Amino acid sequence: MARTGLYPGSFDPLTNGHIDILRAAFALVDRVVVAIGRHPTKAGLLDLDTRIALIQEVAGPLAEAESVELVVESFDNLVVDFAREVGATILIRGLRDGTDLDYEMQMVGMNLTMAHWLQTVFVPASPHHRHITATLVRQIATMGGDIGPFVPASAADAVRQAVARQKP
Repeated sequence: MARTGLYPGSFDPLTNGHIDILRAAFALVDRVVVAIGRHPTKAGLLDLDTRIALIQEVAGPLAEAESVELVVESFDNLVVDFAREVGATILIRGLRDGTDLDYEMQMVGMNLTMAHWLQTVFVPASPHHRHITATLVRQIATMGGDIGPFVPASAADAVRQAVARQKP
């Protein structure tokens, strides 16, 4: 029986930290659904289609090399409801530090109350990627800094283009 893991997030933009967690997820399950959360009142830096394309472009070959099916979709409901929709029984969550753990443990309790069948698996970020956050990447990019060390090259290009479009 194939095991499906759900890796939710905004992926705005896709970072090397996200790829780090995905590599670990590919070793744990047969199918990974990357779920890009949509919020009706929040506009991301990158549009949804760009985020989907970047994840497929960068993570697709990695999944294929591990014989894992990769699916990239968006969702706008509860993670537990989306997990049920896609048949996921494992929720993949990356941890950078103790602050992440505290927050994620609260989410585990809430999710288990709503969906007892959904098991959360924490994947620790490797030391080389532990400091990377999409929020900081966006801040650096909008202030003209070099985000190359933190994101795949195609994501850096997409972010630069998005930032350039925002400037008056």
